Amino acid sequence: MNRWIDHWDPEDERFWATTGKRVARRNLVFSIFAEHLGFSIWVLWSVVVLNLTNAGFGGGTPFTPSELFWLTAAPNLVGSALRIPYTFAVPRFGGRLWTAISAALLLIPTLTLAALVHFDFVRAQTHDTQFTLLLVAASLAGVGGGNFSSSMANISFFYPEKRKGLALGLNAAGGNLGVAVVQLLTPLVIIVGVPYAIAKNPVHPVHLAYAGLMWIPFIVAAVVCAWLFMDSLTMARSDASSYAACLSRGQTWIMSVLYIGTFGSFIGFSFALPLVIKLTFPEFLASHPFIGTYLAGLGFLGALIGSITRPLGGWLSDRLGGARVTLWVFVLMAAFTLVAMLGVTQRDFGVFFGAYMVIFALSGAGNGSTYRMIPVIFGALGRRESDDETTALRYKRMGAAVIGIAGAIGAFGGFLIQQVFRVASGPVGSAVAAARTVEEKAAAAAAHADWSTSALWVFVGAYVVFAWMTWFFYLRRAGVEARVPSLAHAGV
Repeated sequence: MNRWIDHWDPEDERFWATTGKRVARRNLVFSIFAEHLGFSIWVLWSVVVLNLTNAGFGGGTPFTPSELFWLTAAPNLVGSALRIPYTFAVPRFGGRLWTAISAALLLIPTLTLAALVHFDFVRAQTHDTQFTLLLVAASLAGVGGGNFSSSMANISFFYPEKRKGLALGLNAAGGNLGVAVVQLLTPLVIIVGVPYAIAKNPVHPVHLAYAGLMWIPFIVAAVVCAWLFMDSLTMARSDASSYAACLSRGQTWIMSVLYIGTFGSFIGFSFALPLVIKLTFPEFLASHPFIGTYLAGLGFLGALIGSITRPLGGWLSDRLGGARVTLWVFVLMAAFTLVAMLGVTQRDFGVFFGAYMVIFALSGAGNGSTYRMIPVIFGALGRRESDDETTALRYKRMGAAVIGIAGAIGAFGGFLIQQVFRVASGPVGSAVAAARTVEEKAAAAAAHADWSTSALWVFVGAYVVFAWMTWFFYLRRAGVEARVPSLAHAGV
């Protein structure tokens, strides 16, 4: 079955109305489905780590907070690295074939997790051997992180410039929702059949293999749907010169750094927040066992909110300009990080959690606004060079490549966020782990109540730097006109 499309001109209004819109929408729907599963598998270990003790792992010694942060950071790091080759895979294999392949690869981490936790062989090993095997299994989940870049690069070719913001926002939001879905459903699935009277205890039985098995039917469906209903565009085939050229463009690296602040925050906090809540507010989870057991500390809400606001960021950027939206995102993220610090120091879970929900909402909007900026910037660069179609296509391909590069670097920002938390958690993690009762753990956490403030100060400083970069490169009139004159009127 050959589903390559040789003629594709979404900028032609007649073509778009009669053919393009329908085909683009169909590809967008199944791209979202596959990417959603990719994100779900990518962040699956953010829930798994909360239940390793319940599943009998640790070799008699509970895993330390530092080890748990490594188990959530490993898939983040691998997924970040895979985003570069995944971007180049679309021009090489076509969007249809690569979507099917990348979805099928999700079977590897899910089946590995299910096998690893089902058999007693791993539990019989020493603490260090268990940790090594779990770290390898967690790293395999990184294949889900690569899907984003290939999916976004593919969809960027289907839509005309003026509709890219919303289309890319919807595609990304559908994927990002996978974070919320996995953190909401997985805790419920793994305790199916366990009575609440038992499940509410700090240590209780879990069916951790279900965390991997539950996704397999959906992965198979995604592979089949991609193969049967998606298309590949001949115009998306790459030439090496255009991809190499984007690496020499300063705009590539500026946007990649800004994406660290938006998507890096979203994915980093998505991975880390459930564990941060467990370490910071054990007394809250002890007094609300339903939230701690069935809802993973409410961590899924942040990812849900950030996913919903992502297309909003793209929509606002289509109207107000991506740089303006991005600037305000960073300013407000810095402000609400300070509010989260207040919640930590005052031991007020509501203030801390509420501030982080706003931060997630802002990061989602910032994801949409920064990704809207990329095609606008490279479209303006192409028009500055020439108005011919060949140049426009070359810069469109460069923009698609930058989406992959920025996605990889931004995702790596999530790994950095987890490492900052990991280092900051050392003292409190040791104290809480050494405590034996709920009361002692609460007292240990209270004695180290400000453990995360050092990490939060780092984030505040970073957001200030990102805000300054956005203003300096894209809103300071003299700077914009000196660098890329056409950007001054391009709606960046």
